[in-house]
Amino acid sequence: MFHVLRNEDGSIASLSRAERPGGELLSDEHPDIQAFLGHTASGSGFGEADAEFVRVLEDLIDTLIIKNVIRHTDLPAAAQQKISKRKGLRNRMQGALNLLGGDQRII
Repeated sequence: MFHVLRNEDGSIASLSRAERPGGELLSDEHPDIQAFLGHTASGSGFGEADAEFVRVLEDLIDTLIIKNVIRHTDLPAAAQQKISKRKGLRNRMQGALNLLGGDQRII
């Protein structure tokens, strides 16, 4: 649930999980909340496009590292941590979907 403050035109001015004086309580799934967060039913496509673009950037960075154009340590520490975290998450997800494990024998 969110506590919502609205502008004069009725659009959402701010969201908060904490109670706000004069705020309106709305569920997370309320269409106004979803629209404010950019999750509209019509789907502007930015969320999906951003996720796909992040994957392209990850692949680009990996390619530059493999070709010795840059080193992982050339990146700022915060970038190194974020890349490592995403790689770990992606590897865990791929592992979770690998139902046969690493054994590639045909049964």
